[in-house]
Amino acid sequence: MRTWRPADAARYLTAPLEHDDKYSRGVLGIATGSEAYPGAAVLGVDAALHTGVGMVRYVGPEAVGSLVLQRRPEAVLARGRVQAWLVGSGIDAEHRGASTERTLREAFADGVPVVADAGALDLVVEGLHRSTGNPGRLIITPHAGELARMLGAARDAVVADPVAAASEASRRWDCVVLLKGNLTVVAGGDVVVGARSATPWLATAGAGDALGGVLGAMLATRAARWEAEAASGADAAALAGLAASAAVVHGIAANRASRGGPFTVLELCQHLPEVIAELARQATREPEA
Repeated sequence: MRTWRPADAARYLTAPLEHDDKYSRGVLGIATGSEAYPGAAVLGVDAALHTGVGMVRYVGPEAVGSLVLQRRPEAVLARGRVQAWLVGSGIDAEHRGASTERTLREAFADGVPVVADAGALDLVVEGLHRSTGNPGRLIITPHAGELARMLGAARDAVVADPVAAASEASRRWDCVVLLKGNLTVVAGGDVVVGARSATPWLATAGAGDALGGVLGAMLATRAARWEAEAASGADAAALAGLAASAAVVHGIAANRASRGGPFTVLELCQHLPEVIAELARQATREPEA
């Protein structure tokens, strides 16, 4: 397993072109949050918009959508075409209502890449992405406890050998696995990489919700470019690179927000644009103005 570094992440950014509009820039569908955990939706949408995407379409409970709009009025509460989905954060799989269940299943069936977290992981175990014709276009983002439940293993076993656990899950469900933790492990196809760019202060509620937003935005913008260029693009290596790059971006922003101490996840989100800008300059070797 090699370490994924900022220079690697820089290659996976998708900067807008002069002719791009909000649709060709990339549209991310987000189906996250619940009445019990509305903050997951707010944080994911905020992170996605700070990372850079043409549009975010939020689909979820009306009360949660209202909170999303209060924080980010740019979000659109209307269904429509998207280039990628982020689903599951802040949703309890055991208490999904009929509307949420239908939304998640429709997202998997939409034919675009999906980032699945928390309350959508049981649908991956069910094999929904295979039955809807979307295998190989899925990234899952569990923490150790969630991955242990998926694999039917002990959490301690996943923590002791995260590379083996992530690799096994990737093979079993034909997906890219981003296993969250102090060392983030990404496994997909023949690719296994680690990212350890974040401060320990990042171990806080909501951090994973923001990571999902970062990854969803990066995936939607890249998928829009693949679409414009009529390129298949979304193979395991490309998705694994995007997942590891999102972890690096998220980690650097956390370090900036922390300055050696505690911080809030919204403060992390505020640092995302400068991190993206610096990596974009690194990728193009453009001098800073």
